[in-house]
Amino acid sequence: MSTKVTVVTGSNKGIGLAIVRALCQQHYHGDVYLTARDSGRGDEAVKSLAADGLTAKFHQLDINDEKSIVSAAAFFKKTYGGVDVLINNAGIAFKDADPAPFPVQAEVTLKTNYFATRDMLTHFLPLIKSGGRVVNVSSFVGARTLNKCSAALQQRFRSDDITEEELTGLMEQFVDLAKKGEHEKGGWANTAYGTSKTGLTVLTMIHARRLTKERPHDGILVNACCPGWVRTDMAGPKAPKSPEEGAVTPVFLALLPAGATDPHGRFVSDKEVQPW
Repeated sequence: MSTKVTVVTGSNKGIGLAIVRALCQQHYHGDVYLTARDSGRGDEAVKSLAADGLTAKFHQLDINDEKSIVSAAAFFKKTYGGVDVLINNAGIAFKDADPAPFPVQAEVTLKTNYFATRDMLTHFLPLIKSGGRVVNVSSFVGARTLNKCSAALQQRFRSDDITEEELTGLMEQFVDLAKKGEHEKGGWANTAYGTSKTGLTVLTMIHARRLTKERPHDGILVNACCPGWVRTDMAGPKAPKSPEEGAVTPVFLALLPAGATDPHGRFVSDKEVQPW
């Protein structure tokens, strides 16, 4: 039996670290990789887990750097022959009071939350082993944002035949319109974070359909989830959930039992499939 391996992006703090901690605590039989852009912070996080008697490994991974993604993918392929569980947790959000103009917020937010996560999936989905699990940490804000878009955009985002290329084109359109101050006129909601998470959830559904078609007997489950409003550096101290509570649904999806067929291609919150 080859060693099982789980990769969690953006996991040196916040929800990502709580996910790694929970996987280690649940006696997950395999290697759990905490990844981060900064090796120093990553090593510190691994040491903090070790102080609690928990063993995680570290690998440097900056999802905004495609070379870093390619290098990490090569490492996991060579070392483990692939990946059993991928949790795409890395993401950013501007604070409400941030003075950065909206066009900048739109470009920067979508660069990480949609385009970089898409790059992760491009290079890591082919490595997912039979029976594997892919969890994309999205947000209920994406669902709320979808409902504020034009009827035409809502129809495309909810359709079963939208392709990754069409979706990516729509995400690029949002950024381009935002730069001109015309995104609302174009039928988009006035939120960069929400739009990025709408895109990520739809991308999840596209990949799930593709895997069902291309690898029908491999039992791979791909889902998006909302961890809830969690007290992190990103969401602030007033959020009602702890990082540990935020980790519950991502970990639940990562550890769906062997042979499970559902949920797949769904948006899940509090361990329940949500309407989209």
